[in-house]
Amino acid sequence: MPRERLLPQALELLFGETPVANPAEATAGLGNQDLVAEALKRMIAQGELVQETIEGKELVFLPALLLAEKGIAIAMHRLAGRPANYPPIDLGKAMAWVEAATGKQLAPSQQEALTLALQSRVVIVTGGPGVGKTTLMNSLLRILCAKKVRCLLCAPTGRAAKRLTETTGLEAKTIHRLLEYQANAGGFARNERHPLEGDLVVLDEASMVDVPLMHKLLRALPPEGHLVVVGDVDQLPSVGPGMVLRALIDSEVAPVVRLTEVFRQAAGSRIVTNAHRVNQGQLPEPGEKNVETDFYFIERDEPERMVTTLLEVVSERIPRKFNLDPLRDIQVLAPMNRGSLGVRELNTALQRVLNPARAQEPVVEKFGWQFRLRDKVIQTENNYDKEVFNGDIGQIAELDLLGQTVTVQFEDRQASYDFGELDEIAPAYAITIHKSQGSEFPVIVMPLATQHYLLLQRNLLYTGITRGKKLVVIIGQKRALAMAVHNGRAADRYSGLLARLRAERE
Repeated sequence: MPRERLLPQALELLFGETPVANPAEATAGLGNQDLVAEALKRMIAQGELVQETIEGKELVFLPALLLAEKGIAIAMHRLAGRPANYPPIDLGKAMAWVEAATGKQLAPSQQEALTLALQSRVVIVTGGPGVGKTTLMNSLLRILCAKKVRCLLCAPTGRAAKRLTETTGLEAKTIHRLLEYQANAGGFARNERHPLEGDLVVLDEASMVDVPLMHKLLRALPPEGHLVVVGDVDQLPSVGPGMVLRALIDSEVAPVVRLTEVFRQAAGSRIVTNAHRVNQGQLPEPGEKNVETDFYFIERDEPERMVTTLLEVVSERIPRKFNLDPLRDIQVLAPMNRGSLGVRELNTALQRVLNPARAQEPVVEKFGWQFRLRDKVIQTENNYDKEVFNGDIGQIAELDLLGQTVTVQFEDRQASYDFGELDEIAPAYAITIHKSQGSEFPVIVMPLATQHYLLLQRNLLYTGITRGKKLVVIIGQKRALAMAVHNGRAADRYSGLLARLRAERE
């Protein structure tokens, strides 16, 4: 954080005061201002904080984050400075073979990207929906696996890793599982002393990866290993510190493949074309009346009418028209947690409609929620003992009042929670767009109102739209939609990573 912002914010948080512009005119309030400045000076002297001037700004860092930034810059520079170390590959023959094997002809942009990926020790692949990232990655992995290259695939979340497994046919793990996180020790078993055993690491959904986790992954990369980083740079940045993918791309320290051509099959989808329109600052096109489409905008001005319409669309209209299960197939995404159109209120309303309380069935009230059988729930933090991770969505399968346990059926496993652990799960009829990152759902329903103004940003709307596979329905105000589309300013994040990457390159 810039020193010039850190000191006044600390003063306000600690003492409820604003800084005095002219110390000569100060009253007694100057004592606290001096106190905060002195505390910062002492913490820097003792190494609890580090101050560094980057591009003319005095930035104050937590030491661990500073080390992680430096570590990323050094590791990326080292990787980028070396050629690929794969077995000999005849590019022409390899491309012809992979096209025959997959039945998909590679576009010139994909051929160029594939060539670059096979010749580089590290490569970054970015692009929006429908531009052929999956086809490119599958082609690369097929060629390398045929050459007996050991490929390790990972993603930040369990759902993203599952999607990667489904699209490639190869096992993918969460980054934490790949690096063998040890809950007791609070760290990873894999590092420079005990690196990963493979020739190539593929990191998908890289926009979600923060500075500390990227550093941990790079530390565990084998000495002769290769790295492919895949992500959509226009999506929301990571929840944790930094904008790693953006910094890697903007620094140009490693080869970057930008896929921009929307392929014919994807171009027939309004979800895809509207996602790209939003990304370019244009309003989405809802489609012609009475013509079947996969993208709808239902205009409603009052929040109460939005909620009524949303409940009707989720519980009746979509299930009836498309023969879908409202619990399994439909996901409501909201920009915020609070407010009448926030996740908390929507979850209460959706639970009442989709899973009403039934006589004789057990119910438990904990941590502000009422949990019922069949409830759709989301894991809100990583639990390595249960092997469930932040963002995993499941359904309550069993509720034992006597044993005081709740059993949740996730996609491929069950997890049991004592009543005291129920703060780890929350209803998931509606979740935030941030929580949906790395996941895809058959149907997305999204309320959009000016009450969300704090978060009405282009990358938030774009991320929400791109979560839908078959159908996206936005319910709300045209003004709110326009506000989001035209607000291309992503929230500022203070970081020294980009400057470090550029300095290492020079």
